Formats: sequence, structure tokens, C-alpha cells
Amino acid sequence: MINIKKFVKNAIIEDNGRGDLFFDVAPKGKFTARAIAKDDGILAGELYAKALAKTEKFDCKFLKHDGDVLKKGDVIAKLEGKASILLSSERTFLNMLQHASGIATMANKFASKIEDLDVALLDTRKTRPQLRDFEKYASRIGGAINHRLGLDDCLMIKDTHMRTITDLEEFIKKARKRISWVTKIEIECETFEQVKEAMKAGADIIMCDNMNPEQIKEVVKYRNEVHPHVLLEASGNINLDTVREYALTGVDALSSGSIIHQATWLDFSMKFD
Repeated sequence: MINIKKFVKNAIIEDNGRGDLFFDVAPKGKFTARAIAKDDGILAGELYAKALAKTEKFDCKFLKHDGDVLKKGDVIAKLEGKASILLSSERTFLNMLQHASGIATMANKFASKIEDLDVALLDTRKTRPQLRDFEKYASRIGGAINHRLGLDDCLMIKDTHMRTITDLEEFIKKARKRISWVTKIEIECETFEQVKEAMKAGADIIMCDNMNPEQIKEVVKYRNEVHPHVLLEASGNINLDTVREYALTGVDALSSGSIIHQATWLDFSMKFD
């Protein structure tokens, strides 16, 4: 919870600046309010909103919880506290819920397309700076699995890395002696020839990047016959219209940055009683 506490505290400081001008003239006593959904979708952000309530010292009872389906008009949470505190926290409270819920809703749309298939849905590192933990948390709530959280999770060799490597097999041998024994090596490939080279060199995971479904089926067939231990990930051009077609190729996972960077915030509001 330490990172979440820091996150919500910084968010409040960002919005309040040198201090909310309403604070000193706010009515005394306690007030109650409701957070209301104005869109359909999937709720996320409860964990952060509760941390905000605890930090700012107001009561917050959620009637809907992370992962729940929302319908327009649903009361998400009931709040109680000083007017000055509730009002200074309002925008940050709603922003976090709207942002997270938008991502969870998009992830859920992807997940629902392939829920009957044995394939993992992954997000990517295409996140807003300083918001990776937050956005990937929302993605998980919606039904996706986090890919790498950072460069220290897995040694991924992309096309840009490959331009610096002259002997892939020797490079992987060297890498195995330097990285953790349990760390996987993933190599991005755009052609069938690159796939064969990467598998022969000792890759644990192959990312089939920007290949069409027919090309990926060829890779899956080769993997199954020659290197059955290697995992296959499809990436590039995977959206809500194509995700199922790619899932049916036989890969182990699909990754899409759209889950996060194409998500649209849901619309919520706060109403005082």
C-alpha cells in the first residue's frame, strides 16, 4: 500500500496546489455524497479511492466493487465527511475511478471476445509515464494479464536490439550467465526465418510481431513440431475486431497496447445529499 498512498497523496497535492481556496470558508459539520455512474462499464479504482479516503480522513463505503458491472445511474459509493475535505478530494477521487474503470472496461471487451479459448490476454508497457502500476492494475481488473511491468521483468530482444547483435546464439549464451536463472528471454520476430533463428538460439518466448494469422499458424505448426517448449505471443494489429482471429491461431498469448492507450474514461459524478 506504500506506493498507492504516495500516489494518492501526490494526486491531492497536484490538485490543491497551495491550498483549496474553498477550505477556509467551507460550511462546518459533516455532509454526505454519492458517486454515481453515468456510463455502463466495469468498475476499477476502488483500491486507490479507498486509500484516498483514508489519507484525507473521510468515510467511504463502496456499494460496487472492483470488477463489478456498472449500469448508468448506479451508485458506486457513499461518502461522508467535512465539506471542505469532500470537495477538495472530489475531482481526484472521480478521476482515479473514471480512468481506471475506462481501462478495465476496455480490457473486459477484449477478454469477452476470447473467454472460451485457452489463450492469455496481455497488456503492454504502452502506459502513461508514472501511471504504469495504476493502469496495469486497472487492466488486471478488466480481465487482462500484465506483460512486463518494466525492463527488469524479462529480457526482451526487439528489432532495435537486434541491430546491435551480430551473433544471436552467442548473445543468448552470454545473457544466460548474467541474468537470473528463472528469467525468461523473449525475442521479437517479424518473419518465419527470424522465428527459426530465435528458437534455435534458445529463446523461451517468441513474439510474432505484425504477422498475419496465416503466418502465425505456420509458426505455431513449426513450434509444435520442433520446439514445443517455446511459448508464442502474437502482437501488432490486435484490436477488438481481430483479437479472436489471432487467438484461434494457436498462440499462447496475445498482447495489445490498445487495452490501455485506447481506453476511454467512463463518466462518473459526485452528488451531495
